[in-house]
Order: sequence, then C-alpha cells, then structure tokens
Amino acid sequence: MEPPGSTTLVMVGEETTSAIRSLERYANVQAASFSGESDAEVARWSVSTSAPYVVHDHDPLGHVAAAWVEFYDDQSTYGVLELEIERAVEAAERHMISVPDYYVVLHPESLPTTWMHWWLGVLADASPNRVIPWPDADDSLASLLRHLPTGRPWPEVESWLPGVAGSVPDRIGLHGSR
Repeated sequence: MEPPGSTTLVMVGEETTSAIRSLERYANVQAASFSGESDAEVARWSVSTSAPYVVHDHDPLGHVAAAWVEFYDDQSTYGVLELEIERAVEAAERHMISVPDYYVVLHPESLPTTWMHWWLGVLADASPNRVIPWPDADDSLASLLRHLPTGRPWPEVESWLPGVAGSVPDRIGLHGSR
C-alpha cells in the first residue's frame, strides 16, 4: 500500500500530534495526523507521496488493538475480539491495509497497563525491531529516522494476528507462553 521507496512509521501514545508536528518541517518526511479517516483514505494519502518517510497516527490494526485491550480489561467479549481479528486479516489479504514498517510508542511508561502490553508485548512479539519505545515527542524523532533499527520485516498479518487473542498480558513474550 505504501510507496515502494517510503518507510512508514505510525506514532502511538498521548503526544502523537506534537510528534508528527516535530517532523513536518523536514523535506524528506510526509507527516499528517488523522482522526476518523478510513483505512482507504489514509492509504490514498500514503501512496500520493514520494517522501522517503511517511509518518502518521492511523493504526491499521487499531480496531484489533482496542478489542484486545477491552477483552483483557473485561469490557468486551472474546467474540468481538475474534470479529476484529477476522476483519483485519481479511482486509490484509485484500491489500486494503498493511502494517507500517515501524510503530513508535511515545512515552510507553505512561500508557495504561493493558495498552502497554499490546504495543510492547503483542506487537513486539510479532516483530521485535519494528516496535520502538520512544521517550519524547520532540525533535529527537528526527534522529530516530536516521537510525531506525533493521531486522526482518513484519510477517504476513494472517500468520500471526489470529494468535493474538490468546496473548495474555503479563505473559506475552515469556518463553513458552503466549
């Protein structure tokens, strides 16, 4: 979905807007904050740029993340989580969504516990070098762009996303557990 030469970063956390604004002035960065836009609208915006870096705050797995957090916080049912996973897998198979190259988790220590387990546990378990905890939403993000870690790309969504329903907070990432 993204332009072939672009590296896509999705910012998550309380200070995403200021993080995105801190990168807008760089010529090699196309940055925007989205609120309420559909996956298709964000995809159209993303492919319209030739910038080396595409930075935004629209998580294509946001519905799955919210359903996972709500399930483990006893605010929703397992059926809702399964439905959101199924929808995301179908969208990925139809190339309607794609996981960004990197998730940058701003101030992870300030996130509610279950959200922290989602970002730094569930997602990082799927591709450890592709989820980056970051302490600040300021100009230091520009240096992050220059030193992004390398590693294997994300596995295909359909190979790992169905298993996240069984990824228990406080257990994910522990040897032999899910």
